[in-house]
Parts: sequence; structure tokens; C-alpha cells
Amino acid sequence: MKLISLNVWGGVAGREKVLDFFASQSDVDIFCLQEIWNGGHEMIGRTAGGRPLAGIAHWLLADIGAVLKNHAAYFRPQFKDYYGLTMFIKKNIPVQEEGEVFVYKERGYFSEDDIGDHSRNIQYARMGSAVGPRTVVHVHGLWNGKGKTDSADRLLQSDNIARFLSSVKTPSVFCGDLNLLPETESLKKLEALGMRNLIKEFGITSTRSSFYTKPVRFADYMFVSDGIEVKDFKVLPDEVSDHLALYLEFS
Repeated sequence: MKLISLNVWGGVAGREKVLDFFASQSDVDIFCLQEIWNGGHEMIGRTAGGRPLAGIAHWLLADIGAVLKNHAAYFRPQFKDYYGLTMFIKKNIPVQEEGEVFVYKERGYFSEDDIGDHSRNIQYARMGSAVGPRTVVHVHGLWNGKGKTDSADRLLQSDNIARFLSSVKTPSVFCGDLNLLPETESLKKLEALGMRNLIKEFGITSTRSSFYTKPVRFADYMFVSDGIEVKDFKVLPDEVSDHLALYLEFS
């Protein structure tokens, strides 16, 4: 199977550029996408993540779905009912279960001061394969305006994620934009589960594109458990977001 994890940045890099990327990667089996919009025009100009919202492709969910005609979309909003996580899974892959678990605050929470501070969920899907079920989980970890270091909320979020991952009984992949530095205790809590941290294992030093101008280049991670054989792992060079896409081929 082939999998891509990408924070799409709400399509700010350019709608057509983003859609061309998905067209070029349409043979990928599973996409784990963060910062997907499905409406929400009334939020234009509101402060999110420390800056006013602008340049958002508000119907990105439908637009990507029109490109990935052989994939089924599973949307799990984090903010109101139109912004959050999406998995696109090829229709020939049997999805046995798909769902979400909130790991920071409760569904519906957001700060009126900055809507970038909102509740966070993980999305998961258990899929059938020739060698038994496999589970894919992804997340967009919380933003707090204070960098990507530890905080009480981030430590609690990691505990909640670890609790869910520990409950998964199938070989699994965990990925996404964690908003964490490699040396944080919040990340080490996830490493302590025994999953392979492919960012560390493959010596990746940046998951950010040239759209991102800050010096710290870590944000996105990919973990695999026992039973997942890694055929290929890399950071793709395509500049379609302020993040770069993580690509995994596994069996």
C-alpha cells in the first residue's frame, strides 16, 4: 500500500497547484490530510494561528474528491462542522471501521480570541488486506502560539493519543502534523509505545517547504508498529503547502 500524509494548509499555496499534486499522486491508496475546509467562508479575516485567515480554498474537500474519483472521502471536522481531518481511501480497499477520538478538549471547543486554539481529534480507519486488517491513524496536533515545545495540554494530548494507539490490536501506521519538536517529552511519550519513528530512523531534518520561513523545520511525523513492513519512506519535494508531504509504501 502507498500512503501520503500532508497538512494541506487550507489550499493557501494555490488551489490549482494543490489539485495538480493530487492528480499526480492518484495511484496512492490512502491520503491522510490535515487542514481541510468544507465551507466556512464566514471565518475569513478571523485570527487563526496568530494571523488573519486569507487565501483559503473553502471547498477543498469537494475539489480534491473530484480529482480522486477512485477514492472515498472520510471527513472528521475539528472546528465547527467544516474544518479538520480527512482520509481519502481507494474504493477497492475494504474499510472495516472508521472513526475519531478527541484528544484535546471536547468537540466544539474553540477560543474566541484565536480560532487556531480549537479541539483536536485523531481519525482512524481499520482496513482489510490480504494479510489481515491494518489500521491507519492521523492527527493535527494542537497549536498554542508558543512554538512546538512541551506544555501541559500537549502532554495530556500525547497521553490520550498513546492510550488509543495502545488499544489498537492490528499492525498500524500513525502520522500527521503533530506540531512537536523531536526532543519533547510529548513526542517521547509516543515513541515509548515501541513504534518506529521514521522521521528519526531516516534522518529527516525538515518537513517544511519554502512557504514556511521560521527556522524550526520539524512538525510532521510517521510511526509504524510491528507488522508493518516499510518498503519506502521519504519526504516529497512538491511545494503545495507550508508543509511537505510524507510518503510511505508498506506491506
